[in-house]
Amino acid sequence: MTLLPLVPLVAGIALLAIGTLALTGRLPRNRFAGVRTAATLRSDEAFRVGNKVAGLPTVVAGAVGILGALAAWATQPLMVTIIALAGLLTLSVGGGVLGSRAAAAVPEPEPELPAGCKGCQCGAGGCGVFQKA
Repeated sequence: MTLLPLVPLVAGIALLAIGTLALTGRLPRNRFAGVRTAATLRSDEAFRVGNKVAGLPTVVAGAVGILGALAAWATQPLMVTIIALAGLLTLSVGGGVLGSRAAAAVPEPEPELPAGCKGCQCGAGGCGVFQKA
């Protein structure tokens, strides 16, 4: 038995877990997993929306990897592994593109006001909180 199908199997398990977390909205904003583009990293809401949209294709990509690995061990290991990896990568990239587009549609977050500022619009360009006496 060859170890080559371990590649899509391990990738499939990881994608299945990440996709499930993203699909259910439980994937926290982080540096390692999920769709991480400029659009999704703008805010927590954009990250959540983008990854929720990418969740289903990611889960399917994980399933393709796992099923492809099992099929590779049962048949032609090299050819089926290559096909499984191609399907896994295509679905993952497609999900990432969809997620990034969905995140780009999320409105920009409102800028945070300094502590003590009630959003006043004075002509000096800021609140009186920072003015020295």
